[in-house]
Amino acid sequence: MNRKMLTILFLCTTLLAATAATAALAGLEPGDEAPGFTLTDTEGAEFTLQSYLDDGKIVVLEWFNPDCPFIKKHHLKHKTMNETFAEVKDDGVVWLAINSGAKGKEGNGLERNQKAVKEYEIPFPVLIDESGEVGRAYGAKTTPHMFIINPDGTVAYNGAIDNDRSAAKLGETNYVAVALQALLEGKKIETPDTPAYGCSVKYGH
Repeated sequence: MNRKMLTILFLCTTLLAATAATAALAGLEPGDEAPGFTLTDTEGAEFTLQSYLDDGKIVVLEWFNPDCPFIKKHHLKHKTMNETFAEVKDDGVVWLAINSGAKGKEGNGLERNQKAVKEYEIPFPVLIDESGEVGRAYGAKTTPHMFIINPDGTVAYNGAIDNDRSAAKLGETNYVAVALQALLEGKKIETPDTPAYGCSVKYGH
């Protein structure tokens, strides 16, 4: 193979890799199949998405970084996540926070996240995705970035927690709460897709 052919092959391979990386972070749309995963929480327990779906559960995923101001808005200054979960937990809804921050990045590390669970009084598991594999599979862009998964394994909602993109003020509409209520009542979600806002997910290279 001559040098010209090698150059073309290299450029094609690079382009394909870049396209794949972009696609991996393009995000899921409502109706798409949610990628399966098994992750470990801050206490060392394993959690598998499929096990909840097999039990007919609705699953909420929250991308998490304890040091992000927007996470602090909804976990510390306000209790948006805890309160939304409290409203639906008796209906069998599962809530899982996922930290896809890479080693050495802001908010990463088992000890930091164990401390956050206590400090923020988080009543649901915080799962560690240090490789970023799960975050990339979902196209999670921000902390928080919210997904609701139907019991059939499809994405029901993808986007923001609410409609105020500031780092302090709560929005008038909690999109996740409204979507969950619709699902529990067997109704159509009127707003199944919104732009997520917050800090960027701290992926590695």
